[in-house]
Amino acid sequence: MLELKILRKESDFNEKLSRNEYVDFLHEHLDRFRDSKEDINACLDYAFSESEGKGGFLISAFSEGKLIGALVMNHTGMSGFIPEHILVYVAVDAECRGKGFGKQIVEESFKHCDGNVKLHVEYDNPAKRLYERIGFTTKYAEMRYNNK
Repeated sequence: MLELKILRKESDFNEKLSRNEYVDFLHEHLDRFRDSKEDINACLDYAFSESEGKGGFLISAFSEGKLIGALVMNHTGMSGFIPEHILVYVAVDAECRGKGFGKQIVEESFKHCDGNVKLHVEYDNPAKRLYERIGFTTKYAEMRYNNK
């Protein structure tokens, strides 16, 4: 059985799960699609922000007391032309994949969103099939210009 916990503020971390453990889990289980721990921490700061136009939430998923999944949803502060929410990270422990946990975690996140959700996924990411089965569709190809 999967136990899902919503984290809406920094103080929702506790002795059962610290922020560092959560970041480490995402960093490890996002595999080759991972961002740096610094970027993951910045994403969590955004999710916990109370500033206007920011915010979001995290989901931690436990099975038999062990963290086996994590999700970060950020609010965009926009609507219509840009969906209200962006699913930034979702990861499931490699030993637990293929059992429907990812789908449960993502679908639970929708219950806590009051508008549309977008995500970015690499074309060769195996999770892309999961997102399509859940109902995500491709509207645009994202293009970026790095100005650094």
